[in-house]
Amino acid sequence: MPGVADKIMSRVRSRGDRWVCTPKDFLDLGNRPAVDQALSRLVKSGRLRRAGRGLYDVPRYSALMGRVVPADLLSAVEAVIRRDGLKALPGGMAAANSLGLTTAVPAKALFVTDGPTRTVAVGRRKIWFQHAGPKVMHWAGRPAAQAVQALRWLGPRIAVGDPGVVSILTNTLPDEVKADLRENLGVLPGWMVPLVRAITAPGRAGATESREV
Repeated sequence: MPGVADKIMSRVRSRGDRWVCTPKDFLDLGNRPAVDQALSRLVKSGRLRRAGRGLYDVPRYSALMGRVVPADLLSAVEAVIRRDGLKALPGGMAAANSLGLTTAVPAKALFVTDGPTRTVAVGRRKIWFQHAGPKVMHWAGRPAAQAVQALRWLGPRIAVGDPGVVSILTNTLPDEVKADLRENLGVLPGWMVPLVRAITAPGRAGATESREV
């Protein structure tokens, strides 16, 4: 009969080699002391790596880079959120970058959560968790979360003053995201409401402004 360590590795393999896990992910396989002991043995044998405090993953070697690859940062974020029962949203700059609203790239991995402000070390890197209030965290897990975070980061002066923001979001946001924005106007900051109404107005999708040269 497989022991706790073998059951842990079976689950880890089923989730893929980038999966970052915590002891809490295995408490259905044994009690906490048994899980902790099994994880310790797996780390000593090299089958798992301690990626951070209470975080584990499978060590991966890159022949191209000629070294062991760091733990997947997004998977580590998901592990912390899962372990601590948090809600989380991406940082505003990262959201704006992914939506094509800025070329700026975040210098640090920042997420906003309903938990306390803190940093979590993952190898030599850090994840920054910043506390946010209920109106911000309302969007956690919702289709429009990324769009709202991006607009918050841009702020009223840029978001409202730059017509390119409306144009980009009008033409790129899926209908599901636009519907989510329309249905939750009451949770948005006042300055964002007319902007969102313009982005989600019926018939605007695909519309572009033409100028004579």
